[in-house]
Amino acid sequence: MATLTLNYDDSNALIKSILHSAILAGATEVATKKMSPLDMALEDVRLGRVSTICTPKNGKKIKQ
Repeated sequence: MATLTLNYDDSNALIKSILHSAILAGATEVATKKMSPLDMALEDVRLGRVSTICTPKNGKKIKQ
């Protein structure tokens, strides 16, 4: 199983028809929301992708 992320112009009729055909052939459509940089950073911390945080005030590293 593979996951693809596509960026395309929604007004392009050819691309829309190709994607519609892929969905009809059995591909599943997953709607995703656009995340802000802050939301992405918070998700990284929540999922454990970040082990050290450097604060801007004093430059000291905080271990989690």
